[in-house]
Amino acid sequence: MAAAHEARQTTDHDEIRKWVEARDGRPATVKDTGEGEEAGVLRIAFRDDPALEEISWDEFFDKFEEEDLGFLYQEKTADGKPSRFFKLVDRE
Repeated sequence: MAAAHEARQTTDHDEIRKWVEARDGRPATVKDTGEGEEAGVLRIAFRDDPALEEISWDEFFDKFEEEDLGFLYQEKTADGKPSRFFKLVDRE
């Protein structure tokens, strides 16, 4: 089993949502990157950022599945503090 400070990858929607919400994050998209009502480039917003637009979890996960993405994340930093490190990656 990986140490808590090592990166893990998942596609489990509940696991992703719990990790993000535990760190006060929200699903978001980069403004003006989507077409019509569709979400564009996905991000997680941990603070207000004028370049990001908050979206629903349903919109986030629809795009996540459409793009065949995985969620690479870290539970804790090497010194044991909660980590906000994540990356959206192509599924393996």
